[in-house]
Amino acid sequence: MTLKPPAQLLAHRNRELAILNEIASSLNQEVDLDAALKTALAKVADLLGLRTGWIWLLSGEKAGEPYLAAAQNLPPALRNEPQRMEGDCYCLSTFRSGDLSGAANINVVSCSRLSGLVDGTGGLLTHTSVPLYASHGTRLGVLNVAGSQWRELSPEELQLLHTIGDLLSITIERARLFARSAQIGAAEERNRLAREIHDTLAQNLAAITLQMETADALIEAGAGQEAIAATVRKALALSRSGLDEARRSVLDLRAAPLEGRTLAPAMERLVQDFQGRTGIAVRFDLVGAHAPLPHRIEVSIYRITQEALANVQQHAAAKQVDIKLIVTPDSLQLSIQDDGRGFQPQAIPEGHYGLIGINERVHLMGGKLDLQSAPGAGTQLAISIPLEASS
Repeated sequence: MTLKPPAQLLAHRNRELAILNEIASSLNQEVDLDAALKTALAKVADLLGLRTGWIWLLSGEKAGEPYLAAAQNLPPALRNEPQRMEGDCYCLSTFRSGDLSGAANINVVSCSRLSGLVDGTGGLLTHTSVPLYASHGTRLGVLNVAGSQWRELSPEELQLLHTIGDLLSITIERARLFARSAQIGAAEERNRLAREIHDTLAQNLAAITLQMETADALIEAGAGQEAIAATVRKALALSRSGLDEARRSVLDLRAAPLEGRTLAPAMERLVQDFQGRTGIAVRFDLVGAHAPLPHRIEVSIYRITQEALANVQQHAAAKQVDIKLIVTPDSLQLSIQDDGRGFQPQAIPEGHYGLIGINERVHLMGGKLDLQSAPGAGTQLAISIPLEASS
């Protein structure tokens, strides 16, 4: 083995320390998990001169199913076919069984993601796996970095990757703790708002009672009909206003439509209920189903699917509905297609207000809606939501 001159070795060590310090500094500033993972991938690629990497995380607090949490410069075969990044592979199954004790140089032949492919691999030949563990030993996931040239990483490079993995693991734990504290804060805020609504409603009822007591006193005093009617009208106006406010508040603060479930099981339940209620067959495909999403995105996608299925039931006269949900680190794709009677999208028929609501929800998430339909040709909704901007 050829030893580097002291000056060259010192320069190399200084570069490694500078990048490591930059990674630590960047990760320390992040409480958003998605941003932290993307930062780590970019810095690791720069450190080792590699352009491609991805990070697997295990869903839930008890290390559940793996999902692709972040990726950088995936080759076309993986980027354009997200189903190839589903489920276990050699690295993940080894890690989950507890055998992946350290980073390892693994030939691409052993990787189920690219195995058997000739085109679209981006020239990737090797990838290195770095396990990610929580401070108490719980498995968090795996960091993979890949290159287009075969070379064994040096012990120093592997040790540096381990250090980066430790920093990343700490960041993942911190981000998840921050998210849980935000959820607790949201629950406390809902309780506070509920108390304020109660106080507001109580004051409104007190004002109505006062007006009715006034009307009663006017009747006993033999006052004129106009004076009594004016008092009653005030009471009615207060009651209507209070009722409207109470309804709006209850709608905003009631339990989430997902009822504590994540999006995938909630959608599966929605589809099952729809099939049982209508007899219309639904084919439901999920890719990336275990990836956590911002709560408002989950609720919006659930509501969009719910509204689309309601439209199918009421207007389409369909026999089959195909729903496909694909979640990647960068975007969410939802497709809902039926074989019903269809319509002209340029002239939405009366009673299709649900389509307007769907479009508004997609717009609020910064996404795009593509509506394809024609008389006798069914209808397809294709929705794309950029997750990086919405998280």
